[in-house]
Order: sequence, then C-alpha cells, then structure tokens
Amino acid sequence: MLQKTYTLLFFILLFNLKSFAQNSTDIIAIDVKKSFGKIELIPGTETKITDRKGYDNQPNFINDKQLAFSSADEKGNFDIIIYNFETGKFTNLTKTPNQNEYSPRITDCGLYVSAVTVEEGGLQRLWLYPTNFGEPELLYDDILPVGYYDWFDNKAAMFVLGQPNSLVYPYSKSDVLTISQNIGRSVVKRPKTSIISFIDKNSISEISDSKSYAIKGFDLEKKESIDLGSTKGLVEDFIWLDKKHLLTSEGNSLFIRKFNEDTWYKIGEVNLPNYQKISRLSYSPKLKKIIIVMDRMD
Repeated sequence: MLQKTYTLLFFILLFNLKSFAQNSTDIIAIDVKKSFGKIELIPGTETKITDRKGYDNQPNFINDKQLAFSSADEKGNFDIIIYNFETGKFTNLTKTPNQNEYSPRITDCGLYVSAVTVEEGGLQRLWLYPTNFGEPELLYDDILPVGYYDWFDNKAAMFVLGQPNSLVYPYSKSDVLTISQNIGRSVVKRPKTSIISFIDKNSISEISDSKSYAIKGFDLEKKESIDLGSTKGLVEDFIWLDKKHLLTSEGNSLFIRKFNEDTWYKIGEVNLPNYQKISRLSYSPKLKKIIIVMDRMD
C-alpha cells in the first residue's frame, strides 16, 4: 500500500513538473546597484543567459562566477547545466538519458551540486552530483517525493509532496521533523541564520481585495517558528538578498521589502520583446546581478 501511495504521489508531481516545463522559459541576468540596504536595477543591462524555445529554469548560483540551472534538451531530457560568467560557456554537470534533474543547489560543503532527480524507476529523491564530475550519490533513500529544498548544517529542509504537501528536516535518519504542512514551493534559508523560510498556504490575508500568503520561518537550532510577513499577492517565488531583505516579483516587476516590514517596494521592471512574467529568482552579491526566469511568447 505504501509503494502504491508513493507511485500516485510521484505521478502527481511529475505531471506538475511536466506541465510547468511546457512553457518556454529563458534565464536573464540584470545588473544592480546596492548601497545602504537599497537596491535598484540598472536599466539596459538585461542580458539573456539562454535564448531558445524550450525549458531553461530554476537558476541558482553555486559560487561567485557559476550559475546552475535545469534545462531540457530536444528529446525532453532534463539535465543540470553550469554557466560560467567569466568564460560565457555552458557545461553539462549531468547528461542522463533515463532520468531528469531539477532544482540544483550547492551543498554547504561546496563539493556537490544537489538536485531533485526523477529516477528511471520513477522515484523522485534528492541526489548529490560532485562538482569534480564524479559518481552521484543518493542522499535520502526514504524521503520522497521531494519537490524543493534548501540546505542548513549539511542537511536539507525538503518540500515533500503529499496530501497536504509537507516541509520536513532530518536531524538524523531516525529524527525527521515535520515543520509545516500545506506549504508553497519556495523553501529558502535566511542568510547567516539557522532559519528556513517558506510560504504557509494555511494563512491567507486579504487587504483591499488583495490576497497574500504568510511567509513563515523556522529556526532549526532553536526549533522555534517566526513570522516573516506576507507575499506580494499570491506569488510563490521569493529569495533573500541578504539577512534583512526579501526579493519577489509580480508580472514583469521586481519588489523588495525588509523582513520586519509589511510594504513591498518596486525596484524596477523588465520589459523585453516577446517576454512576460518573472518567476524564479537568484542573486549574486559578488557579481551584483539578479537572475530571473521569464516566459517566452514566441
């Protein structure tokens, strides 16, 4: 019965991933200037990292000069690609014809790029891919199906698909804590803290006919919950620019706010021919670049 349940959940999540992947998406870099806690886009610096019909998505910086993302080839196979800002070159970290890799992130130790992997047998688990292109390793054999995640203390806080979706953190193999349920797809560690942040869909507020979800935090060391304000509308994508500031999008615009304030402030918008709707986000303070994903319209 347990295997049947996992199989059903896998097909539900795989359907969601495939549906999302049907959109043609490109990854775009924008230069920013930041001073005294304020950040703004530099107009005219938009640069397409990818430019093709197809799926290029889920970007995350793995160091000061390299960006990892999930990309589908002409046969519909999803692999992890590394883009180097210094050389302008792309490198396949994975090239697997019988499985698909999504949501790359660098591990705390810096020796692996992790990815949600849909295996040949249908299981969807978290794997580690060595940055020296060695043999990959399965991390958690019995936590699945994993959708999204982030790292703290060399362990992953994971969105696990279910009825409802759950956020779990394995302090050890025998001590897996369920932090929350019915969460959104953004699972992000707050920089320089032990706090994992996420969207709580159980809490929806409405002000002036505008609905928003609650953003919650859970301190993995103190095992305490905290409030981190609300989303911009019902948008599910956000990241931290630093310990105090969150970044999100709505339509073609980007917004920022302090974690302890209610108001989102617009820092600019991206208007490129044949593109609309910003979704996934990443940020490099070293390169002073915000990375966005936008839908192609051609």
